[in-house]
Amino acid sequence: MIPVRRDALWLAALWALLLAVSLARPLLPIDETRYAAVAWEMWQRGDFLVPYLNGEPYHHKPPLLFWLMHASWALFGVNDWSMRLISPLFAAATLALSQVMARQLWPARPEVARMVPFIVLASLLYTYFASALMFDAMLSFFVALGFVGLVRAWHSGGGAGGFVLLAIGMGGALYAKGPVALLHLLPLALFAPWWMRERRPPWRRWYLGVLLALLGGAALILAWAVPAGIYGGEAYRQAIFWGQTANRMVRSFSHQAPWWFYLAWLPLLLAPWLLWPQWWRGLRRALFDESGWRFALFGALFCLVVFSLVSGKRPHYLLPEFVLFALLAARALSDAPPSRWALAVPAAGLIALGIGAVVAAPRLSSMVVGADLRALLWAWGGLCLLCGVALALRRPGDAVQEVCRVAVATVVAACGLMVVFEIAMREPYDLDAMGARLAQHEREGRSLAHEGDYHGQWTFAGRLQHALVEVPEAEVMAWLAAHPDGRLVFTYREDKDIPPGTRVEYARPFRGGKVAILALP
Repeated sequence: MIPVRRDALWLAALWALLLAVSLARPLLPIDETRYAAVAWEMWQRGDFLVPYLNGEPYHHKPPLLFWLMHASWALFGVNDWSMRLISPLFAAATLALSQVMARQLWPARPEVARMVPFIVLASLLYTYFASALMFDAMLSFFVALGFVGLVRAWHSGGGAGGFVLLAIGMGGALYAKGPVALLHLLPLALFAPWWMRERRPPWRRWYLGVLLALLGGAALILAWAVPAGIYGGEAYRQAIFWGQTANRMVRSFSHQAPWWFYLAWLPLLLAPWLLWPQWWRGLRRALFDESGWRFALFGALFCLVVFSLVSGKRPHYLLPEFVLFALLAARALSDAPPSRWALAVPAAGLIALGIGAVVAAPRLSSMVVGADLRALLWAWGGLCLLCGVALALRRPGDAVQEVCRVAVATVVAACGLMVVFEIAMREPYDLDAMGARLAQHEREGRSLAHEGDYHGQWTFAGRLQHALVEVPEAEVMAWLAAHPDGRLVFTYREDKDIPPGTRVEYARPFRGGKVAILALP
């Protein structure tokens, strides 16, 4: 079989495995259920210009993900499976773009392009977020498209075609996650003199092209933002044009973490590759004179430093840079000397993980309320052992074969772990039962409220037509007294936390605690 075709079949199989595992799990609160709730509110209102949550304009994210969810519903009807295809499809397209970029940067080294998508897909964080109903896989695609445009513009001496792709990448990134997305693309364009070592274009033409691409991307997002700002009102307009960029950069209202957060997470974010000695063995001083290497290195390090200085941090904020890391790793691996022990470290890691899972299964299972996961953990430990032993017994191959083997073993083990998590989360994260009860109460005309902040957890699950009223904990009894036929959703840890004088109509486990529907006796 032609090697390229064999690579494509392996990538398709790994992608399909991830997709199957992701479709089997429920939507997870708070993020995934919130975005489904926003799309549902827009859908039922027939208002596709301004996103809404709980009846109020939702300014935290641009609308592209919600529009794509609406497109899936228009094709297949309102459901919770078609919208889950969005992130995996963008992830698959990003793998293709990573190969295009590698061919552009190292046309004489086809093995680099063959390795890059395996490294991206099998990085543990990417493995998960490639299937999550969130914005990051979509953002990664548009950023990768912008990268391709930059490299094409460089190779063409500042030609218009590359800058058109850069403009589309910038515009798509802005639609995916707002102005902060430009941090992934604009610095590489502005600092081109540092990473370009040969075939430098006329700088006046280059920076004019960058400016026009930036204006083109801005025009794409302003085509939505200007009418949305007018329609959504002053507070919404201020939020989408300023508040959600400047405030998050300087003093994030959530996800605050110390500056070393990403450095501490890197071994896990980039597992198993960052801990694999084989690609480190391929590092040579000469690599730093290559434009492709400097392009990927500058883009990855710049974002790592800048995002470390930003107050709000979450591991997946750096997901677009996984393509750049994969380029660095694949290029180094193409120069790594062959070794009969090349697979020893990933094999030993999987074997150790499998033994650890088997030994710790009783203790880990006891930490999950209402489920005995020992058999599942033992099975997953056995799967890790099997993958590790299979790697250890493989005969030495070339760099592409070894990367493919490590990627297959990693994705299979990761999918097994996700299956364990899915079964463990099924009861405490099942929203359908609560959503169905709230929907029934809504049909009966009862007033519905939620103690504390409500993030739309049950809106889409129950296909609710009206927002739940947010009630502070101190005012629960007052609200129930004012609405004697109403129902209030209350989350708590222990039974003693339930307000006295109320009746628990329904209760179930929820996210490490419990959730109940309260009513008057």
